Amino acid sequence: MKEKVEKTKKIKISKGQLAVKIMAAFLAILMILSVCITCIYYFYTYFQA
Repeated sequence: MKEKVEKTKKIKISKGQLAVKIMAAFLAILMILSVCITCIYYFYTYFQA
């Protein structure tokens, strides 16, 4: 019984860590995209004027 409980706990922890890593990667991609879009916007407005 104890071994089964330990296995289920390990699976839950790994799923939680996976969710955190996915969220962190998603937020990192959003930050990179926002910086790139901001730079493109500023260059576009600079060359238009």
